[in-house]
Amino acid sequence: MEIIGRSDKVDFPDLYLEDLAVKIDTGAYTSSIHCHDIKEIEIKGIKFLHFKTLDPGYLKYQNKVIEVKEYTEKNIKSSFGEVEKRFIIKTQVILFNKKYPIELSLSNRSEMKFPVLIGRKFLNKKFMVDTSKKDESFHLKNNLTE
Repeated sequence: MEIIGRSDKVDFPDLYLEDLAVKIDTGAYTSSIHCHDIKEIEIKGIKFLHFKTLDPGYLKYQNKVIEVKEYTEKNIKSSFGEVEKRFIIKTQVILFNKKYPIELSLSNRSEMKFPVLIGRKFLNKKFMVDTSKKDESFHLKNNLTE
């Protein structure tokens, strides 16, 4: 079991997103990613979920359009205690140089410091959290590439 800190930077290779800052949150059940302009579209009978990333701290990803074929909708309780219907996508995340499957709810996190929140559903039985540490996976990645 890997020890992860209170925050880190991860890659989502299927979404072509690298070095995104994540908050590790054992109080949250689900994981989420910041996006906007979320809509279902249909092209030639095939449904897609279309959304845009938007984060001024990541100019190369600002308003990047992402489309996925596989998605679901679930009721998720927000950090404010309100139940919201959100789209959920399945993708992969790279942490400690390993790929893991992850479910991400799509939500507007523009008021939050981190564009990605990693919740306990993903962390369970894979990671232990040490809140005195941060960027453990990111440091390992950079040491291996030097």
